Amino acid sequence: MPADLIDGVSIAREIRREVAEEAARLIERGTRPGLAVVLVGEDPASAVYVRSKGKACEEAGMHSVTIKLPAATSQAELLLYVERLNSDPLIHGILVQMPLPAPLEADSVIRAIDPRKDVDGFHPINVGKLLVGERDGFVPCTPAGIQQLLVRSGVEIAGAECVIVGRSNIVGKPMAALLIQDAVGANGTVTVCHRHTRDLGLHTRRADILIVAAGRAGLVTAEMIRPGAAVIDVGMNRIDDPTSPRGYRLVGDVDFETVQQVASKITPVPGGVGPMTIAMLMSNTVRAAAAFARAAE
Repeated sequence: MPADLIDGVSIAREIRREVAEEAARLIERGTRPGLAVVLVGEDPASAVYVRSKGKACEEAGMHSVTIKLPAATSQAELLLYVERLNSDPLIHGILVQMPLPAPLEADSVIRAIDPRKDVDGFHPINVGKLLVGERDGFVPCTPAGIQQLLVRSGVEIAGAECVIVGRSNIVGKPMAALLIQDAVGANGTVTVCHRHTRDLGLHTRRADILIVAAGRAGLVTAEMIRPGAAVIDVGMNRIDDPTSPRGYRLVGDVDFETVQQVASKITPVPGGVGPMTIAMLMSNTVRAAAAFARAAE
């Protein structure tokens, strides 16, 4: 029997509805949550993503600012914009869209963002808070969204063998730190695999929950799946498809058609993890606004 689909579109819609309700409560008390997104250069995919964030803010009744800068912007100029946003009382969340054009250095830009406004969850202070289990920081949006997909789909994480394929700072590492916490929606037994893992299938076949974020189309196949596992596919890969009007189609890191016959639950690509990232960004921004409002009381 094919696996049940974990519908990221509907779950993201549910979270965004909750965010809009919380934003409305804050607005009633005099604080309108505000998100600023900084886009440097003309990367088409980044531009589409930034527009989606702006639309999501509007739908939630939040204040949204998009700052578009030319690719030739210097490091000093970019840091100056970040400093201004840090000081802007109408802005509670700051996101600098990655990747940045060369030779801009992402690390110094991330470190320049006020950790209280770092709704992407990449500042070292927020990374540290996640690792030690402090709840007042921000978790990166994609791992936070994956956790919500699992929880809201009824997947039991406590005690589960959780295998993560990929160790990026954006997904793999924070995902491991999140699932291993002694907290609701966590308490998993976590294994992280990467390109030097000797026998990937040996590990993935142990997984009750398998999260694949390697950036390689079709990396995980049916014989690598434990029957009944919950599979979260984070990959978003473009492959040629002459039958498509666009000449390509999007696929994940998991061979969906075969793995669906073995797993109990699986995310589609697209329509799985992707919508959750923006939903959790909105959630983080409202949390940031609420924290600033409490501090001002």
